Amino acid sequence: MRHMADRYFDDFAVGDTFETATVVVTAEDISDFARRFDPQPWHLDLATAAASPFGGLAASGWHTTALTMRLIVDSGFLRATGILGLGVDDLRWLKPVRPGDTLRVRGEVLFLDPPIGGKRTGIMRVQLTTIDQHDEAVQREVAILYVPRRAHRSTT
Repeated sequence: MRHMADRYFDDFAVGDTFETATVVVTAEDISDFARRFDPQPWHLDLATAAASPFGGLAASGWHTTALTMRLIVDSGFLRATGILGLGVDDLRWLKPVRPGDTLRVRGEVLFLDPPIGGKRTGIMRVQLTTIDQHDEAVQREVAILYVPRRAHRSTT
């Protein structure tokens, strides 16, 4: 990953966009995650998965969410300056993630609520869309982030 400068509330604008690098999801990745965190049969067993509503092995939605987070962090868009996640609105898993899928994330700043009353942080909402190699959305969410302002130097 290339080095990016720290970013603060003052550095973002509504409409800012970014796109991450990609990750390829393997059957082993799907099964490993499922064994540890979401051990349902359609994430673990090929025969059971084939007979499931998914019609084949599919990643856990939580696996897709974890991959989304990793891609965002690696992108540097939210470079570590004290940005904290406060929650997620409207998390939707739109399409199953399959072995061999290549995922990336597109983000767009939707809303900036500036700091008030002398506070040093504002709230930013970012729509995150995880897309596959066919440019089809597999997950969508709105991240709610607590973002510090840049420290301003005093002129006195």
